[in-house]
Amino acid sequence: MDGTLLNTEDLYTEATNELLKLYNKGPLTWDVKIKLQGRPSFESMTIMIEEYDLPLTIEEFQKISMEIQSKLWHKSRFLPGAVELVEHLYNNDVPIALGTSSNTINYHRKTDHLKSEFNYFGKHIVTGDDERIPKGKGKPHPDIWFACLASINEDRISQGLDEIKPEECLVFEDGIPGVISGIAANAHVIWIPDVNALKVLNGEEHNIIGTSGEILTSLTEFNKDKYFL
Repeated sequence: MDGTLLNTEDLYTEATNELLKLYNKGPLTWDVKIKLQGRPSFESMTIMIEEYDLPLTIEEFQKISMEIQSKLWHKSRFLPGAVELVEHLYNNDVPIALGTSSNTINYHRKTDHLKSEFNYFGKHIVTGDDERIPKGKGKPHPDIWFACLASINEDRISQGLDEIKPEECLVFEDGIPGVISGIAANAHVIWIPDVNALKVLNGEEHNIIGTSGEILTSLTEFNKDKYFL
């Protein structure tokens, strides 16, 4: 969701810089941000505290950052091509699910003003604090995608349809942990990294994804015909 469907990665950067400024640190640079993308919140906060030598506990960092972020989430908007793709998949009966490392509270703060579009996912939404993800098994582990697929297959079984296999799935991601988790799930990954992330990676992105997917600069570039969609 963050950085793939929504512009919330930019809002995370804005909020993080505001927090860092309180301690005369920062700004957040992409060599650090690239380590944060898609990770469970506990891991991201730990990285931030260590990278910027912040005099904060995890709990203190979380409290301050959530206060700052709560004032920004109303600005979340869909990225180019996102709505069009989700609508197309929904209207053509292609099963879709949303897997996000955001916890339930932040998920709603980011999406409640965009409910009509997120309704396309129905009940197939798995957040970072979902009990279906074992503790410590967030991205880059594949468990979040298995939970998404299990939700879809539960519906299919009830309708007498065949289950979908992981290798028949596409995973759309913007961050490295998500890409790794999609590959670990044995899915085909569509990676849409930020242009600033590509500058930091300096070609390493091709080694990360290997033959397990493709790299796009925007969802508007996604070729639905290529995947028979």
